Amino acid sequence: MSRITDPGGAPRGVRGPSRRIVLRTAFTAAAVGGTAVALLPLRDHDRPAAAPAKGPGRTTAGAEEFTEMYRGREISGSLNVLVPAGGPGGGGAHHAEPIAEIRIDGRPLHVMRRADGTYLSDVTHYESFPTLRETARAAVDELGTARLALRAPHRP
Repeated sequence: MSRITDPGGAPRGVRGPSRRIVLRTAFTAAAVGGTAVALLPLRDHDRPAAAPAKGPGRTTAGAEEFTEMYRGREISGSLNVLVPAGGPGGGGAHHAEPIAEIRIDGRPLHVMRRADGTYLSDVTHYESFPTLRETARAAVDELGTARLALRAPHRP
């Protein structure tokens, strides 16, 4: 049997897609569809934790705030919990997003919360602290007289 002869009796030179191409296409479609279905629940959790400002459909609940002068620098911080309002499931506290923010002389300091509940910052990233206030004070101690740089605008 020739490679270009169709066993079904089709005229020579007229062929449909080979079985390999049909199976490869079906496998690719199944893999992409399965991946999309598996990742669909994660779509809502990819939102960046930006500013703690109230947005449409969000309310703040349980806020921790401080403002003080420390070693001649004004430090302020807040821990706001943003709760979806009226989302699926009634907007319960299980969807709460805590957002920590620290400012030193009005400039933002990037703060991350660790799994154990402590905080670390860009300035003191090898050491963690139990509260935002202690994190801000440690950053001021480390900075000395230097100022935090303003964040560069995001460019795609």
